Amino acid sequence: MVTKESRRLKIKKSIRGKVSGTSERPRLTVFRSNKQIYAQVIDDNEGKTIADASSLKMTEKATKKEIAAKVGELIAKNAQAAGIQSVVFDRNGYLYHGRIKELADAARKGGLKF
Repeated sequence: MVTKESRRLKIKKSIRGKVSGTSERPRLTVFRSNKQIYAQVIDDNEGKTIADASSLKMTEKATKKEIAAKVGELIAKNAQAAGIQSVVFDRNGYLYHGRIKELADAARKGGLKF
């Protein structure tokens, strides 16, 4: 039986075979748990995280989608502070829908190009 998690991991493996981040255009990857959402900008050639943002330290009451949008704005601000303008988006096997879409749209609005 195929579970949601095994399906996501299969899609993730397929995406990671095609998507790779360089120092000129790093990879913006997203992870979401049931309560939190995390985003990282990664240079795969160096194997280093350039910028990150998460919902861990956010204390205000909001819906999960609103929090994801705030994390998207924060990752855009942190990436631009590190000198990154353009990224390649890695949805990490999740459907481009809901919280993932909100984060991506907010990062675009924050100035990241992908």
